[in-house]
Amino acid sequence: MVIQTLLVLVGFACLVFGANWLVDGASSLAKKYNVSDLAIGLTIVAFGTSAPELVVNIVGSVNGYSDIVLGNIVGSNNFNLFIILGIAGLILPIKVQSSTAWKEIPISFFVAVLMLFLINDFSFSEPSSLSRVEGIIMLLLFLLFLYYVFTQMKSDPNIQSDIVPKSTPKIWGLIAIGLSGLIIGGQLVVTNAVNVANSLGVSEKIIGLTIVAAGTSLPELVTSIVAATKKNSDIAIGNVVGSNIFNILLILSISSIIKPIEYNPKFNLDLYILIGGTVFLLIAMVTGKRKKLDRWEAGLLLAFYLSYTVFLVMKEI
Repeated sequence: MVIQTLLVLVGFACLVFGANWLVDGASSLAKKYNVSDLAIGLTIVAFGTSAPELVVNIVGSVNGYSDIVLGNIVGSNNFNLFIILGIAGLILPIKVQSSTAWKEIPISFFVAVLMLFLINDFSFSEPSSLSRVEGIIMLLLFLLFLYYVFTQMKSDPNIQSDIVPKSTPKIWGLIAIGLSGLIIGGQLVVTNAVNVANSLGVSEKIIGLTIVAAGTSLPELVTSIVAATKKNSDIAIGNVVGSNIFNILLILSISSIIKPIEYNPKFNLDLYILIGGTVFLLIAMVTGKRKKLDRWEAGLLLAFYLSYTVFLVMKEI
């Protein structure tokens, strides 16, 4: 138990340093190639911070742990939306571009609704599953999303910042080392935390929704917090929105292509929460101080999900 705890702490250290290097490298890349920070957040940073979810889900799919696979994706997306944006928004109210409020967040909403219907076979009757064909459809939608992001790169003006330009080798070195730190750190935290949770007799579903989801979302958490402290709202929210889209369209699709995912209808409540939270975020962006997540709104997101997590855990005890 002591060794596992120490490995979790080592994982946290890898996540902190990895996230810091990734944000610095990605932001420098955006400035160097005249690409908006939002586009970088939606692609390089989002993919990098979703790498732990990808690794965990591939292992889970190969071994047939459907509840771990689903709990990781649904739990991670809720963690991203409620916990990460909640904390980042408390640190610094998050201002977003028009495209985020009117395009990227609605895309995230559509993807969550699509997942709900596909995985329930549109009939919401038991049993249901996510088949390989449905996984391929989601993967094709992911490619369309990438095409959309790259077209945005060409049309969106670059956001001016105080980032000091770095040499190309140093930029890619920072990104590569940062991603490596995130992946290694995420694996250390998740693997050892799951071992501890299993020894306590906690169900696979709860492990997936809490320990695994939180562990694989730590890169997003640290990256968004670092971005918020650096006053880079586009990286902070682009990372979260992009990761949520990546998790469903890329990671879940790959998982179902490897092996069809048997669905536990108990996850529907968590999917409803994800959809409702996305709607709340969209409303927050277009009301009050437009295109801005205020501190009180961020606090609501954080308080709600912390309460819900406590409720889930109490049900298991």
